[in-house]
Amino acid sequence: MKKLTVELLEWEARLLLESLAELDAKWAKICETSDDPDEVADYGNDLIQLRLTRDALQEQAIAAFGPGVTNFDRTPL
Repeated sequence: MKKLTVELLEWEARLLLESLAELDAKWAKICETSDDPDEVADYGNDLIQLRLTRDALQEQAIAAFGPGVTNFDRTPL
């Protein structure tokens, strides 16, 4: 199995984690609302892989940048 290693700055890690969270919500909604069992199976399988990827990235990002890297709040200060 080939492996890709990527170096990310904090803002890049945050951006990827936020994007993965948004995609997770979108695919989970499809799984919850679709009447097509094939669609649910396809998105469900992809959702499992997405969450595994997100969890691995999140673990490494928190270790490198601290827990604030998972704060996606855009409320003005």
